[in-house]
Amino acid sequence: MPTLHIDTPLLTAPAAYSAAGKPLLLKMEAFQPSGSFKMRGIGLLCRHEAERGAEAIYCASGGNAGIAAAFAGRALGLPVTIVVPETTGEDVRARIASTGAVVKVHGAGFDEADRFARAAAEAEKAAYVHPFDHPLLWEGHATMIDEVVSRNEAFDCVIASVGGGGLMAGIIEGLRRNGLSDMPFIAVETEGAASLAASLEAGELVTIPAITSIATSLGARRVAQRAYDLALTHPTISLTVTDRDAVDALVKFADHFRVLVEPACGAALAVLDVHAERLARFQRPLVIVCGGIGISLAKISSWQRQGLQTA
Repeated sequence: MPTLHIDTPLLTAPAAYSAAGKPLLLKMEAFQPSGSFKMRGIGLLCRHEAERGAEAIYCASGGNAGIAAAFAGRALGLPVTIVVPETTGEDVRARIASTGAVVKVHGAGFDEADRFARAAAEAEKAAYVHPFDHPLLWEGHATMIDEVVSRNEAFDCVIASVGGGGLMAGIIEGLRRNGLSDMPFIAVETEGAASLAASLEAGELVTIPAITSIATSLGARRVAQRAYDLALTHPTISLTVTDRDAVDALVKFADHFRVLVEPACGAALAVLDVHAERLARFQRPLVIVCGGIGISLAKISSWQRQGLQTA
């Protein structure tokens, strides 16, 4: 059976694009059918469950994992129910529903939605697909590194946003299976959603009290154990940016590349300007442009009115 994700383009940005002053490789996961990198791992996990005989799929998600599961379910001929927390906007709910999935709203945040979805899946004997914490998700996400390596493109670090840690785990798996175990990973979070940074500072896996960032796709109050463990065993640089930094970066990216991405994705792009000094030792970073469906011109205008964008 063919994969449910696509091989995404690899674009380049000149050294003048950012304060980092480095030529960049941009892995355009925003071009996946579902709008984000989630299609890779979610598609693989959903296909695995279908092959095991699943007759329905449940997934708890604030948006991107949910719509990926909805796309996967439609391709596999399985009914899908996505449980979103109350913080998920009406526009995102409508976009998921437009795929034919059933959308249920439960709880103030992901944790409550997750518990509800697990219980409902068990009651209905459906497969539960976690949005970031499963080995098959990481295996699927690792394919983006496989694709870059297969093109013989040189890069010396990988920059990506971290929410629950599924993308991080996949990237590091991809590096390791391509003989790049020593290549640094730069983990970027927004202030107000920085559960990995909080755990590293505490010296143990912790749950942050609340998500206060607009980058709701990074809204896991606790990263996966696997992500935390990898941050301790793989060369990892943990950095944070503000919501304003993330919005500035996504607007700049839209101006240059004519592609809209979420603030969660803007966070990784923001590092190139905000923490340029931390990138000084690298010659050609690979940036994962993870995408996201929770973005529109109306939202950008709203953030601008709130003072979250400078230009």
